[in-house]
Amino acid sequence: MTAPTRKPRLTGLKSAGAWLALIVIIAVLGGTHHDFFEVSNIRNVLSTNAELLVVAAGMTVVVISGGIDLSVGAMMAAAQLLLMELHGLPAALAIVIVLAFGFAVGALVNGVLIGIAKLNFFVVTLASMTFGYGIVLVITNGTTTTLSSNVLNQLGNSLVLGIPTPAVIFLVLLAILALLLHRTTFGRAVYSIGGNAEASRLAGIPIPAVTVLVYGISGFCGALGGVIDAGRFLAATPTTGNNGEIALTCMAAVLLGGTALKGGSGGQAGTVAGVLVIGVLANGVDLLGLSSYWQQAVTGVVLVAAVSLDRFRAIRPFRNRRMVGARLAVSTDGESGWPAPVGGQPAGSTYRSGSDQGLPAGRAGPHTAVGHSLAAGTGDN
Repeated sequence: MTAPTRKPRLTGLKSAGAWLALIVIIAVLGGTHHDFFEVSNIRNVLSTNAELLVVAAGMTVVVISGGIDLSVGAMMAAAQLLLMELHGLPAALAIVIVLAFGFAVGALVNGVLIGIAKLNFFVVTLASMTFGYGIVLVITNGTTTTLSSNVLNQLGNSLVLGIPTPAVIFLVLLAILALLLHRTTFGRAVYSIGGNAEASRLAGIPIPAVTVLVYGISGFCGALGGVIDAGRFLAATPTTGNNGEIALTCMAAVLLGGTALKGGSGGQAGTVAGVLVIGVLANGVDLLGLSSYWQQAVTGVVLVAAVSLDRFRAIRPFRNRRMVGARLAVSTDGESGWPAPVGGQPAGSTYRSGSDQGLPAGRAGPHTAVGHSLAAGTGDN
């Protein structure tokens, strides 16, 4: 009997829970606070969470490949420091240099150490985070520097067709990454490596090169998030990212959106829903007049819920496979579906019938076919 074929699982179904939760939260907040659906508040939610959306988009690519990048917050702070150092250059050129710097550091530091040197991604990105924040604090002495730039101001605080510019930047980035993941060989390699790295290696996928590019993308997104944050506040802040808090928030959003922690599945659409769940909850805390400290508590609850949901998604297919395997093991061609008696003996009996009755199973007498083949084999030797 052949095993039943498994239907392909749609990635979009995994993010349905996050979108449903977002709809419920919006409905509750809209019903309890009349200011929630005002245009100014919606724009505020989009602007406030734009850098988190950008950074989480890069984190999604890393998690799909089976890794984690804890250094994205430090990259945001380093990008703002570099913007401050390049303040004399034209703003557009300075931004391009900062984004190139983010990609280069992500690829040549995290990517090389993880993909080529084969070091643990958690240790490497944690070290990058602490080193990055340390260098930024040493150079700035922990002080915030004001940035005066019309380009940065437009980038962080203007509107495009009524939509905040940071949100428009994210939408463009989202479209590029979605095409990269689902319409290119590189994207298929990212999913393959996250699903089964050894099989990917045997299939000829250059895992080190793909890993370098994956962490380069994460570094680029971290730098872009830092630029957006600098544009919104027109300042270079050495504590941007709250010493790793933004990395954990991104992880919560990514997992909540349906991307598996072990990699191999997920997508950007679910991450958008996960980020908006966290952002809308934080906005609701503000509208209800609660302490801002509740935002951290809410983020912690969402992180636990996201990890629990990821664990449930990982266990359920395993249980289904075990149930199918158990049914196949006991099924026969009979109508009952249970093992039929063999030679008058109950199924699973340790004794055979006929001339071999009384002999344990597997110890047939010399007159049996097995006995003849064994005897012939002995004689030939």
